[in-house]
Amino acid sequence: MGGSHSHLHAHDHADVETASGPRALLFAFLALVAVATVVGLVALWPEGKGPHAQYAVEGITYPSATVVKVHEPCPVIMADASADATPPPQMPPHCNELDVELASGATVTVQAEPGATRSGLVPGDRVSLAKVPTPDGSAIYSYWGTQRNVPIGVLAAAFVLVVAVVARWRGLLALVGLGVAATIFGFWMVPTLLEGASPIWAALTASSAIMLVVLYLAHGVSVRTSTALAGTLVGLLITAALGVYAVGSARLSGMGGETAEALVANADGLEFQALLVAAIIVAGLGVLNDVTITQSSAVWELRAASPTMTRAQLFASGMRIGRDHIASTIYTIVFVYAGTALGTLLLVALYDRSLVDMLLTEEFAEEAVMTLATSIGLVLAMPATTAIAALTVTGPTYAGRRVAHVESSRTS
Repeated sequence: MGGSHSHLHAHDHADVETASGPRALLFAFLALVAVATVVGLVALWPEGKGPHAQYAVEGITYPSATVVKVHEPCPVIMADASADATPPPQMPPHCNELDVELASGATVTVQAEPGATRSGLVPGDRVSLAKVPTPDGSAIYSYWGTQRNVPIGVLAAAFVLVVAVVARWRGLLALVGLGVAATIFGFWMVPTLLEGASPIWAALTASSAIMLVVLYLAHGVSVRTSTALAGTLVGLLITAALGVYAVGSARLSGMGGETAEALVANADGLEFQALLVAAIIVAGLGVLNDVTITQSSAVWELRAASPTMTRAQLFASGMRIGRDHIASTIYTIVFVYAGTALGTLLLVALYDRSLVDMLLTEEFAEEAVMTLATSIGLVLAMPATTAIAALTVTGPTYAGRRVAHVESSRTS
């Protein structure tokens, strides 16, 4: 058992030689991508001149308060225009209201949103209020939101701890990469889009920049990682092309979400169809990375375990591994989108409409196109990465064949 363990440990870190020609082509391709990414980042760099909506009145503040009492939720009243309809029930007094205590010790009653009184709020919970000053020197208070910093902070700390214990420094580097991705999205891509840049080029540039940093940061600088990066970039291009075709051919406007109306009112220069394509590109980023790094590692390990395999055999073996991974990843994609669209699925069942009928709605059709486009890009990225990896490693060696023959003779 000890000998077997040491062999597996060494084998896990085995060095695999690479073919100089394919390796040079790989690095040349990635160098061109890196240069194009830097050019894109600089050319599309936001200047801070994007539109800004007036979100609140002047002088508004957001003080914290403690819940003293939660009144009962208001009943849901359905409109009924029929002649024999029963009159709607009277609203209970103070329904959907909260009695809260301010920092000064004063108690005020505020109208909350329906979800707040149904969320399980109890006396002692903390909420944030919107305080609007009035001309006579007093103020009007309204419910702004429930303070959830503690439970979300605990979950975040638990996530970091679990990653650190299980994945160790690789996991921590992945978290750093996640911070880099959030920075690129929040401080470059979003302002760039608001200033009217092409959403597709912005999404491709941001995704490329993120992958260039995150993959090498999490998995180390190596030819193996470079192979996975190349496969990821190929998958992104395929996903982008599919997104452009699908959004155009399905006549999607990109305005099916709840935020579209507010965006039109405050940033009317946005290209909503292109924004939908950009969303498809970003949505496929994470799963592409997962598949490509696994396929690259699989081919490397296959070469280390069997130096006698031809490149065609390496590709075939890698594909067999990849098919199982693809099957499970597709389940993941579908279930993620099903979870986010659960409310829509409930409406489908409520109105007794078929899924085909619901494709007539913009919102449901956008989810379907996003799922299908990212899934196709994911599936095609797998053989592309496997082929790049099989071409990059060296071909079968004579020494490997001789060792294999000797071991076969011993076992027989």
